[in-house]
Amino acid sequence: MNQDILNYNEEFSAEDQSICSVLSAEISTQLKNAESKIWHAHPVWFLNGNPIVGYRKQKAGIRLMFWSGIDFEEEKLNVHGKKFKDASVFYNSAAEINKEDLHRWLKKSVEIQWDYKNIVKRKGVLVKL
Repeated sequence: MNQDILNYNEEFSAEDQSICSVLSAEISTQLKNAESKIWHAHPVWFLNGNPIVGYRKQKAGIRLMFWSGIDFEEEKLNVHGKKFKDASVFYNSAAEINKEDLHRWLKKSVEIQWDYKNIVKRKGVLVKL
């Protein structure tokens, strides 16, 4: 596990730490070939340089975000971005995390990707991989 992510997880209340610990462990286990790091001040996992999934503390709770999640067609990923293809869910308790859902979403995150890695080169235009 990336030490910077472990340090990030420890910055919060006990309940938020619990949520972050579950998410980071499950993501790391399911996405064995992904690179993980703190990116834009929160944990993010990348495949071939493309951001796939990350989480961050926000007022509404811990937000788990999938960069290409809108195309997963998952009812529980009901917080959609305004400009891109991201979809999220908020957690306020580790007990809210359904690992079966999370594993399915992580599998889809490998199979369904938009090319965020090259979005600047393409002047903001997203291309499906």
